[in-house]
Amino acid sequence: MTIRIERRIGADTAEILDRVAALRIEVFREYPYLYEGDLSYEQGYLRALAAAERAVIVCAIEGGEVVGAATGAPLVTQVEDFRAPLEGAGLRAEEVFYFGESVLLAPWRGRGIGHAFFDEREGHAREIDGIRHCSFCGVVRPEDHPARPADHRPLDGFWRGRGYTPLPGAIGSFSWKELGDSAETPHPMQFWLRTL
Repeated sequence: MTIRIERRIGADTAEILDRVAALRIEVFREYPYLYEGDLSYEQGYLRALAAAERAVIVCAIEGGEVVGAATGAPLVTQVEDFRAPLEGAGLRAEEVFYFGESVLLAPWRGRGIGHAFFDEREGHAREIDGIRHCSFCGVVRPEDHPARPADHRPLDGFWRGRGYTPLPGAIGSFSWKELGDSAETPHPMQFWLRTL
């Protein structure tokens, strides 16, 4: 079957939010996030994101099923936890489009969908007056983390190939419950940036 990439905006996102929430939980269970997952939290997070002005959800659809998704919204519409590291690095929130995540089920990886997710979100960002940069963040794990699979390949090379670089000093802290834990713990998240 052929994979279809679609941009969804505003009301067009409503029918896919529950599926994207489930995808986030499934994909983020994997290393490096090791996220326990909470469907209620995910649904609320995605509803808020989708309601933000100029937000977008890009979907990978095969056979009528959403097998991957990537989100984005102007940084000014996001909570302080996302804005503070970038503003602290000297960026103006009004000039940044923030990528929330890219999640794709394993059988569909390696087919160029990750590039399509970036292409679509960057294209959407370019359509917004005043946006000069795109940014996202990724969890920071030590090289010797005990849960790191032997065949783990960090996404840093992919991100650099897309023109993104780690923004010095722009480290956020986000808490979630890891697999097997009883409580949430904070995790450092490095922000990456590309000027459009």
